[in-house]
Amino acid sequence: MTWNSTMSSGYSSLEEDSEEYFFTARTSFFKKPSGKVTVSKDVEKERELRTEFSREEIRQRVDRYNLMTKDHLKMTLSHTGVYTGFIKVQMDLRRPVTVRGAQKGAGGTVKEEAFYLPRGVTNTLHISSNNTVRQVIVALLSKFTVADNPAKYALYKRYRREEQVYVCKLADGEQPLFLRLVAGPDTDTLSFVLREQQTGEVMWDAFSIPELRNFLRILDKEEDEQREAVIRRYESYRQRLQEALREVRGPS
Repeated sequence: MTWNSTMSSGYSSLEEDSEEYFFTARTSFFKKPSGKVTVSKDVEKERELRTEFSREEIRQRVDRYNLMTKDHLKMTLSHTGVYTGFIKVQMDLRRPVTVRGAQKGAGGTVKEEAFYLPRGVTNTLHISSNNTVRQVIVALLSKFTVADNPAKYALYKRYRREEQVYVCKLADGEQPLFLRLVAGPDTDTLSFVLREQQTGEVMWDAFSIPELRNFLRILDKEEDEQREAVIRRYESYRQRLQEALREVRGPS
């Protein structure tokens, strides 16, 4: 896999057990009501029902894809039937990551530190049709020398339909380049995003000591900010009450 970094946005698959969300320009990001999931899933499954194509069908689709692309990121089909191409993945990580440092500590061990990766950074990956979602995640983490367990992250796909944006988690064994080929080069039709796993309960055992310490520092900072905000608010109330009392009493 080879890399380029740009600024953009991205993310998108539909599994029976996948997490599905949607949002519009007038609503915040939230879980889609369960009563409406079936229809959209069925429509998407009809589009992606076939997961394999003949070599001739692949050739036709690759040719069509290359005619449609506008950024020169074309696909190439080899004589073996394996094709290579590019996908763009947005980094949308909300929690700090543990990164391997260049300096070594005592005993020659590599130092690690936790910090936030900038959100909104999009990486362009050159991959093959054989590469899976899990391999893409590992490659993305290696790009940023992230030492965290790849199992803590998931690749999502995003697609737009009827002025709504749907976001679904991809299974580890899915092949992103195949999804890109089927959808075409338009990122509004399909795009990818790397996010933390949405498992509900936080799996603290999966975090390293530097990560946990960093969480504590963040919590301490947030606690101090909240405390100062409460003090300022009540100080403002006190001043207003004192002014009101002075007005009622009049000049002494």
